[in-house]
Amino acid sequence: MKNIAIIGTGSWGTALAIHLEKMGNNIKMWSYEQEEIRLMNDEHVCKFLPGIQIPNNIKVSGDYKEVVENSDYIFHVTPSKATRDIMKQYKKYVSNQPIIICSKGFENSTHKTLDKVAKEEFSDTNNTIIVLSGPSHAEEVAKEVPTAMVLASEDNEKMLEIQNLLMNEKMRVYLSNDVKGTELGGALKNIIAICSGIISGMQLGDNVFAALITRGLAEISRLGVELGGKKDTFYGLSGLGDLIVTCSSNFSRNRRAGILIGQGKTIEETKKEVGMIIEGIENIQVAYDLSNKYNVEMPIVKSVYNVLYNGLNPNDAIRELMLRSKKFE
Repeated sequence: MKNIAIIGTGSWGTALAIHLEKMGNNIKMWSYEQEEIRLMNDEHVCKFLPGIQIPNNIKVSGDYKEVVENSDYIFHVTPSKATRDIMKQYKKYVSNQPIIICSKGFENSTHKTLDKVAKEEFSDTNNTIIVLSGPSHAEEVAKEVPTAMVLASEDNEKMLEIQNLLMNEKMRVYLSNDVKGTELGGALKNIIAICSGIISGMQLGDNVFAALITRGLAEISRLGVELGGKKDTFYGLSGLGDLIVTCSSNFSRNRRAGILIGQGKTIEETKKEVGMIIEGIENIQVAYDLSNKYNVEMPIVKSVYNVLYNGLNPNDAIRELMLRSKKFE
C-alpha cells in the first residue's frame, strides 16, 4: 500500500483516485471547495461523475499539508491555468516524491507546457516530474473500462515505479522518454476536438470529420516537432489516440463546447452550459501564438481561433479551408 496525494477533485482526479484505491492504495485528495469536500467525504459522490460511488477509504481535505506531507506520490490534476498557483501553495510540504502531471494544456501567460511549470516550481527539491497522458475519459476509467495510457519522463526508474503503481487488467500503461511530444499531443488535441464539435453542431457529416482528424493531426505534429517533440509520439496514444477519443466521444467537454458553438452559442454561454473547464478554449490563444512565432502552418487552428475570437462564421471558415491553395498531401 502506498500513500497517494491527488491534487484536484474534478472528474479525472476522482477517476484516478478510484482506480488507485482499488489497486490497494491509501488515497487523500485535495479540493478548494468546501461543499465538494462534504459531498465526497459524507455522501461519497462527485458532482462531475454522476452515478459513480466513491470508495469510503478515499479522504478529501482542503488542507495541503494533510494531503501532501506524508505521501509517496503526488498526482497533480488541476486545470492548466491554475497549475503554477496551486503548486506554489503545496510545494512547502513536498519532499522527494515523484510528481505526476495528469492535466493537459499550457500555461497561457508563458506558453510553457505543464512539465516545465512543475520543474520550475520544484527546482529546489529536484523532484522527478512525470507526465501521464493518453485517451482516457474519466467516466470510463471510473467504471473500470479497459484503458491504455502513456507515462513520459527522462527518469526510467521512476517511470517503472509509476507504471507498476497504475497498471492492472483494466489499465495498460506504456512508457516514453519524449516528454515534450507527450505534453503537446495532450494539449493541442483539445483544440481540434472543439472543431469536431463545431462540425457536429452544424450537422456536416462523416467526410468532414475524417478530414478534420487527419489534417488536424498533421497540424499538431508539425508544431510539436518544431517545438522539440518526436514525430512518432504524435501517432501514438498521447497524440492520435487522444485525438480520436476526444473528437468522437460525448464525454469530451471540448467536443460538447464545439457543438454548442456550432449551434450558434457564444463562448460565455458555452462555458456556462458545459459547467467545467474547457481546456481547448483556454489554450487556443497559445497554439495560435506559437504557430505564428515559429511560422508553422496551422490553418485549422487559425480558423477556429477566428471563429471563437474574431467573429468568423463557421460556414465561412470551412469555405476558406476548402478553397486554400492546391497542394500535395
